[in-house]
Amino acid sequence: MPAFALALALGAIGCGGGGVAKDATVSAYADAPLCAGARRQLADEGGRAGSVRVRLVCLQSARDGARLDLASVGANARRATEDSASVGYIEVPSRPSFSRPILESAGVAWISSNSGAAGMARLLHAIRAADSGSLRGSVREALHETG
Repeated sequence: MPAFALALALGAIGCGGGGVAKDATVSAYADAPLCAGARRQLADEGGRAGSVRVRLVCLQSARDGARLDLASVGANARRATEDSASVGYIEVPSRPSFSRPILESAGVAWISSNSGAAGMARLLHAIRAADSGSLRGSVREALHETG
């Protein structure tokens, strides 16, 4: 979808009118170890959540062996926040989560999951449940409601 058409589709979403524009395309970001499962789940769902197309973006690993590279964590989170079509970020749980504050400040839903398939299923469910207002905000709210 050309950038201009995507901007129009996302603009229609933000107007609070009839909900998500038919055939809009959104982005879901996934931590490297979760990508295979997330990709399978998305394929099982036909690459869609209702009428919304979902594009999976697999991030580079932020781990160097057992060590977490905080610069990579931040770069991955910023990449997701800079994508205007981004609605969710699926990440392997870590304590504390260094990406969560970056994502939440931009309104991108953060999903902590040990399974890429389970994380993607939650995100797709939340996208289907989003029916009006800001898609990012609606997805985030739907995820909070389901825990």
